[in-house]
Amino acid sequence: MTLASIPSPTTAVWDLGPVPVRAYALFIVLGIVLACVVTELRLRARGAPRWAVLDIAVWAVPFGIVGARLYHVITSPDRFFGEDGELAAIIRVWEGGLGIWGAIAGGALGAWLACRQLKLPFLMVADAAAVGIPLAQAVGRIGNWFNNELYGAETTLPWGLEVHRMVNGQAVPDPVTGESALPGLYHPTFLYEALWCVGVAVLVWLVGKQLRLGAGRQFALYVMAYTAGRAWIEMLRIDDTSEVPVPGAADTVMTVLGLRVNVWVAAGVFLAALVYFIMVRGPQEFLVQRAEGEGFEVVTEEEFRAHQAAAGDPEVAAETHGGPPGQRDAATAESSEPTSPGPDRD
Repeated sequence: MTLASIPSPTTAVWDLGPVPVRAYALFIVLGIVLACVVTELRLRARGAPRWAVLDIAVWAVPFGIVGARLYHVITSPDRFFGEDGELAAIIRVWEGGLGIWGAIAGGALGAWLACRQLKLPFLMVADAAAVGIPLAQAVGRIGNWFNNELYGAETTLPWGLEVHRMVNGQAVPDPVTGESALPGLYHPTFLYEALWCVGVAVLVWLVGKQLRLGAGRQFALYVMAYTAGRAWIEMLRIDDTSEVPVPGAADTVMTVLGLRVNVWVAAGVFLAALVYFIMVRGPQEFLVQRAEGEGFEVVTEEEFRAHQAAAGDPEVAAETHGGPPGQRDAATAESSEPTSPGPDRD
């Protein structure tokens, strides 16, 4: 007997006059905003200019969305190129279908281009984003809940998920039974992944802070932790496959040796991130501002703290990053004791 269950929304689109408001798009945007806020705070703590994340996001977000959609189209070709496929659906991103691997690859390319324009160290930006990205993913999964997608096999667990047949963002009744809900309850894999992503964000923040990981290793840690969870969560999923108890459902997800392609990609990306994490070493990068209009100088944490102290109020210095490098160097030279790195602000 089922003691409890998780209901699913029956509406994923609301019309405000002529403008449709889609839950999926709304939560994707909210996730992006959250990632930007967290990344901005982490970048400022490293000495980056105020609101640098907005300049980076202008490049990273569009590239990430395009990359995410391309990955989904490539790995679910039947939806668009199959016998019953629809090419026009490729551009309807708001209906769902964004692949995280494409989003990371495309977003990274956009961020790299932005960093070249801003003359900021790309790996420093990647490490700063390694906490905000999984939080954004967690928020985005709420959009999957509204769309009644990203669920697993049937379950009798107390937290089984109720799933509705959805058409154009609305639950529709079965022509035979008159019920919009599918029979049975299903693993809420969207929720599993959302909770896992929150855990990944906490892990990266704590480990990065404790070990002072730099040179992109915090981002590599995020990738390893996320892919480890994504692999087993992906193997629970049955949405968009022939196992879904919907009349006429077809397998629209690419599989390799009986496993979804996302499982193999997760394993490969995990190994690549692990190799990078083991092989690459380097301190955390911090920035101090050169003379006005001359950009920033990459320094060590000790030099950054000394620069803050030389500027007067450390908190004000952390936000304004004023003073030329010569002033910082002089302050460091006058000190007879090694400068303590102080508490980590990452």
